[in-house]
Amino acid sequence: MSPASRSTTPTPSIGTEGAMRVADVLLLFLRADDSLGVSQVARSLDLSKAVVHRVLQSMVARDLLTQDPQSRLYRLGPAARAIGARALRDSDLRSAAEPILRELRDATNETTTLSQLQGADRVYISQFPSPQEIKMLVELGRLFPLHAGSSSKVILCNLDTDRQREIVDGVLEQVTPSTQIDPANLRRELEQVRKQGYSISRGERQPGAGAVAAPLFDFTGGVVGAISVCGPAQRFDEGTVERLIPQVIDAAADISAGLGYLGDHATVAEAR
Repeated sequence: MSPASRSTTPTPSIGTEGAMRVADVLLLFLRADDSLGVSQVARSLDLSKAVVHRVLQSMVARDLLTQDPQSRLYRLGPAARAIGARALRDSDLRSAAEPILRELRDATNETTTLSQLQGADRVYISQFPSPQEIKMLVELGRLFPLHAGSSSKVILCNLDTDRQREIVDGVLEQVTPSTQIDPANLRRELEQVRKQGYSISRGERQPGAGAVAAPLFDFTGGVVGAISVCGPAQRFDEGTVERLIPQVIDAAADISAGLGYLGDHATVAEAR
């Protein structure tokens, strides 16, 4: 075999496959609980346990994962957290939203949150906790589906038709007993949310939680995320929700303006 022939070995594809497996493992941790075992990862990614074990150990060696010596379970390591922190630090969405979210928290006395669209999911990237003793806190950095909860629905209803249809017609997880998973009913609800420019939820994503959310748009007019005011469901009675709706919509409009959006939420909703 000539040197030229030997240079066509499949090493690049092997390297690419390994990189893809590392990426798949990291994404799996975004959708799962804090800790995962070899068997769970193998089942989720349809890989052998031997392959998964090698991938996980290589990630441990680079501090992307850590392993608990007692349970033998893996969780995200300091390097992965540092990457996430850097991405959050550099987010233009956070820069535009956080001062307004802080003011909204102070005005409502409830926790305010910022979600960013991430593929077919969303992720909380910032929150300002309520000063009240009993409050709602969200998990930053974890992916959540777009059909469950008010922040999800204000994003989903403003996606283009094809992306929205793909999600609604897919397998919808019953996150809580209050989660709407019937496609026809969900479409009707999304149409109403799109028209009114906000969404209200009680226990759809997290039992016992209430929230009011509105979408965020960038300079292209596309939806990029959502903000919400959230707290214990018993504090989100009809009167409180009616008071919160204009506050959340106004805050979202101010953030969208900071992202370069020149229209208003109602205009975008009606056009889609």
